[in-house]
Amino acid sequence: MNQQPASVPSSIKPGAELSLSVGHGTDRGLRRELNEDSYIASDPVFAVADGMGGHEAGEVASGMCVRALASIPQLTTGERTVTAAVLQQYLVKADDSIREATGARAGTTLAGAVIVEQMGMPYWLVMNIGDSRTYRLSQGRFEQISVDHSEVQELVDAGEITAEQATIHPRRHVVTRALGTGDETEADYWLLPVEEGDRVLVCSDGLTGELTDEHIHRILSTVGHPQDAVDALIQAALRSGGRDNVTVIVVDVRNVLNDAGAATTAPRPEPAEDGITLPRTVPAEPATPEAGTPEAGTPETGTAATGTADESGEPDDERR
Repeated sequence: MNQQPASVPSSIKPGAELSLSVGHGTDRGLRRELNEDSYIASDPVFAVADGMGGHEAGEVASGMCVRALASIPQLTTGERTVTAAVLQQYLVKADDSIREATGARAGTTLAGAVIVEQMGMPYWLVMNIGDSRTYRLSQGRFEQISVDHSEVQELVDAGEITAEQATIHPRRHVVTRALGTGDETEADYWLLPVEEGDRVLVCSDGLTGELTDEHIHRILSTVGHPQDAVDALIQAALRSGGRDNVTVIVVDVRNVLNDAGAATTAPRPEPAEDGITLPRTVPAEPATPEAGTPEAGTPETGTAATGTADESGEPDDERR
């Protein structure tokens, strides 16, 4: 099983001045037989993959995705030089591996944030495929950074339904972009400056399907340590029904360099182990990215792929 309890110690690898405090955890939920989520929480990569397909196929797909990210050289060297081009190359490798292993019958969503540095300044490089999400609480402002690749998001963007109606729409689980299945597999990317005191949340839809943004914001705003926030969010999702696997990563940032090159002061937390969940034994070889640093910005909303699937891996809205 790739389940990892929410009480796992936080992951911290301070950079020259930047100090990270990380909490992470996953839970099978109350209704699913398997946990098909996988995640990686290892500086500079923090990402959640939510497998689709059932009968262990979703677990294979999400695990292959996480293995691809774990093979990025910067995780070994500790450098924060990952680019959107590098990430996309590794995701293409993951997509190919999943298709070969499952016959394109399984897939995975992916959401996450990578800390990168440009001219000595730190940025969040946020990536997204599907309807797992990345949020940021910064300077008192809470916002969803990623944009869902889903049928209901397209309906919201078209003005046909409201965001509130999307949460109960019968096709709310149908995604229009995923790795391993369908025609559209390219991630969207955003590049955002890291601000002092930033708190970033990466999660599967097992969290957002149970809790409103207001509820999530309240917990993130009131629970101090990232691991405590992760535990509180998972428990709140279980109390609300726990109908899906739920995976959560919370990253806090301190000692961000200001424009003058000076670091703000904040206590450094004690170091702890990195977190990564993987399925049983599904190998994936790393790709060899080419050099290149394309700009990352706010993408257009994802459009529907030729074939859509819900997160059970069944076509359209047929859920297991």
